[in-house]
Amino acid sequence: MERTLKRIHPVSDPEATYFLQVSWEKDLGTGFGLVLSDGQCAWTGTVSEAEISREAADMEMNREKYVEELKKALIAGEESAGKYNFAIS
Repeated sequence: MERTLKRIHPVSDPEATYFLQVSWEKDLGTGFGLVLSDGQCAWTGTVSEAEISREAADMEMNREKYVEELKKALIAGEESAGKYNFAIS
C-alpha cells in the first residue's frame, strides 16, 4: 500500500493547519482512503472506483484526466503547491 502525507492550509481557515493522508493500493483510480487531522481530531473516509468514475462523468471530464487531477491535488509534491485550494466544512 502506498501513502502520502500532506500539510494543507484550507482557504476556509488559512491560519489552521491540517494533515491529509491518502492511501491507495495499485492506482489512485481504483479508489483510495483518506485521513484528515487537525492534530487533535481525525476524520477518515474512502473513495471507491465507482465514485471516481461518477464524479468524472458529473464533471464531464475524461476519467483518466480526472484521476491525473486527483493525483496532482492530493498526492503531488511542491510542483502543485498553490494550484489547488482546500475548504474544510
